[in-house]
Amino acid sequence: MQEKVGITTTIPVEVIYAAKMVPVDLNNLFIKDDHPQALVEEAELKGYPRNICTWIKGIYAAVLKNKDINTLIAVTQGDCSNTHALMETLQLAGVRVIPFGYPFDRDYDLLKLQIEKLMAALGVTWQQVDETKKRLDLVRQQVWQLDQLTWQQDRITGWDNHLYQISCSDFNGDPEKFGQAVAACLAKALDRPQINTELRLGYIGVPPIMDDLYDYLEERGARVVYNETQRQFTMPFNTSDLVEQYRLYSYPYGIFYRLLDIKKQIALRQLDGIIHYAQSFCYRQIEDLIIRQQLNLPLLTLEGDKPNKLDARTRMRLDAFLDMLR
Repeated sequence: MQEKVGITTTIPVEVIYAAKMVPVDLNNLFIKDDHPQALVEEAELKGYPRNICTWIKGIYAAVLKNKDINTLIAVTQGDCSNTHALMETLQLAGVRVIPFGYPFDRDYDLLKLQIEKLMAALGVTWQQVDETKKRLDLVRQQVWQLDQLTWQQDRITGWDNHLYQISCSDFNGDPEKFGQAVAACLAKALDRPQINTELRLGYIGVPPIMDDLYDYLEERGARVVYNETQRQFTMPFNTSDLVEQYRLYSYPYGIFYRLLDIKKQIALRQLDGIIHYAQSFCYRQIEDLIIRQQLNLPLLTLEGDKPNKLDARTRMRLDAFLDMLR
């Protein structure tokens, strides 16, 4: 049985697959649990503060619950700073922790060094990693096509766009099986009529902790045709250079680099408005003031805390935003 390796966010997953291991995106593991809120409460009972990001608490409890995850690759630079304490508490619980950092200035040589340190920790070579990248890129290309069908032909829902793109962080542990699921979705999309919604929206920020946002918007005549971070998980860069691929990947770098891609996609996809999601107790909430000054488009900022449905206040704000766009 292949060893499972937990990851706290998207990292060079080619290295894990090259080592004949199975990556597990711990964010997805947490949020797909039958009782994600119970995991949050379990972490708080263990001593995690209430005013700490729910994703961190959920990841901690999810790893403890899934006893077959004994190794963790944690992003120490380019993601949540609370990951440092998450690493330490899981190390205390007997989990092997491997750090990985994205250089703030996107320096090629520093990023290559980080990737090579990860390769050394898992015992793989560049040849193995490059061969694995070719294997994963075949699946990524299908997801790129799915994204194109979302905004060019209006045949993919905002939720499906979100779901298949976000799954590219670990390919659900089986790239070929995941690729088959994407192919089936594409086949169904080509057979269904176009999705007619009045408003075209973009979603930026970390993926939402509420699972009914996309459906709620579409019930009200709006559809998300651009998911910023989720799209970045698909590595939509078409480069054979693994280091350059993760240098182009925008999520772990500064907001101004992210905005370059966001502005390009706003124009390309002809968006009517933007929803910026910020997780409670996350430093990325501060970036909202920069985003508002840099984007010349109507923008609604949503904040989420615990895994749940949209509350009444958020629904009212969404309704008012859509009415304003109309």
